[in-house]
Amino acid sequence: MNGILLVDKPQDWTSFDVAAKLKGLSHTRRIGHSGTLDPLATGLLVIFLGRATRAVPFAEDHDKRYLASFRPGLVTDTQDVTGHVLARNDCSVTDAELKEALRAFRGEILQTPPMYSAIRVNGRRLYDVARRGEEVERSPRPVTIRMLELVGRGENGDFLLDIRCSKGTYVRTLCDDLGRMLGCGGCMSALRRTEVGDFSLRGAHTMEELIAAAERGELESLLLGVDALFPGLPKLCVGTEEERRIRCGNDIILDAPDGRCLVYSGSGDLLMLGEAADGRIRTVRSFFEV
Repeated sequence: MNGILLVDKPQDWTSFDVAAKLKGLSHTRRIGHSGTLDPLATGLLVIFLGRATRAVPFAEDHDKRYLASFRPGLVTDTQDVTGHVLARNDCSVTDAELKEALRAFRGEILQTPPMYSAIRVNGRRLYDVARRGEEVERSPRPVTIRMLELVGRGENGDFLLDIRCSKGTYVRTLCDDLGRMLGCGGCMSALRRTEVGDFSLRGAHTMEELIAAAERGELESLLLGVDALFPGLPKLCVGTEEERRIRCGNDIILDAPDGRCLVYSGSGDLLMLGEAADGRIRTVRSFFEV
């Protein structure tokens, strides 16, 4: 199987768990994903199967959108409700107070990665260091919060935040920093990813749906073509000679506007993501079977 699968990841599954399960269901050796979700989080996980795994690097920089639950007054070592409690503070935060605090986190900000993360410092994963009770210095990193809005309250009274942010943003760290600004501490109590780039949770399938589709032999029908990752790019169709040159790794001569484009064979198979300049198209990434 070759293509993109949109998955609604359930809580308590790791992203690796989902990929491993789908590898078995699809009988596909090559599988990858863009944008890992913690076990606590649910929502959109973009899975790449077969030749589509060659497109993973082009998805890694996509913006993400989340619905996060923020719980003021609770501080943990993981910055979410799964961690060890470091402090509990009685506090009463109003909607107006929270909205005012959110203003400081919009736009480009500096964020210090949490200790419980997969980032490597001096060759060691931070979560491995944290699990041994140690802590190391981390350098703040720039991230961009393009949207941050209070959209309601959960059944338990936690604040619901709608967030659109750049690659590398830790929402639980955002919640921890927000709690510090409010003066009472805080953490993330739930997280659901709703968008990755142009992909939306509305097109995703639950694990139960995917398992049932595999049992019926219909899993492949749920795949999106890898070209779904590049909406809006010009689509060009080439003849037999141009296809032969592409398969040999050569540039082709074709009248096309400068810039990136998708190049297809005469039978409609996606051959490559190309870069056109001055009537010549070079391969950026090929997608045909070797």
